[in-house]
Amino acid sequence: MSVREPILKPVAIADLRPTQMTVGIREVKEKRKRWHDESKSKGAEFLGKHMIPVVLGPEDRHYVIDHHHLARALHDEGVEDVLVTVVKNLRTLEPDSFWFVLDNCSLVHPYDDEGRLRPYKDLPKTVAKLVDDPFRSLAGELRRAGGYAKDTEPFSEFLWADFLRRRVKRKTVETHFEYALEQALELAKNDEANYLPGWCGPVLDD
Repeated sequence: MSVREPILKPVAIADLRPTQMTVGIREVKEKRKRWHDESKSKGAEFLGKHMIPVVLGPEDRHYVIDHHHLARALHDEGVEDVLVTVVKNLRTLEPDSFWFVLDNCSLVHPYDDEGRLRPYKDLPKTVAKLVDDPFRSLAGELRRAGGYAKDTEPFSEFLWADFLRRRVKRKTVETHFEYALEQALELAKNDEANYLPGWCGPVLDD
């Protein structure tokens, strides 16, 4: 059985098309700091190890399907080009069919910063236009704090963000992040969260 090797090529970050509407800006800032610290001595090596996976879509556009935070961080740091790996070639599809395939493959997440489903046309055209969702930052920090395990399910952090959005006040996340994280850690242990990817709360024996 032949195995298709991914296609690697440099692409202008400004030309990358997001497949989600939001990022956690706190996470973007952390990635910017890491790039700033490593770029002078290991910039090329860093970029070589952090390729952006994309789907090639209509009009030969590159649609980012992971690492949106990194792409935004590199853009904000003034990096012009990034190495991408084309994991699926859908360039011959009509737009409606293209989005249908992406949706059914769980490769698009058109939800805004309030958790509302939006039409595909509202997706930002560049990574620079990705909107901050503070609950996505909270979900990411919750995972790093051990609130749940890293999971391969697509957009798992957004599922946790939506769970937290319904239980923690947005103002608390925006103005008292550490306290919001304490709340999130308690909520993550709750049985109400047991449907979420990576849940690692207590299990009671029958």
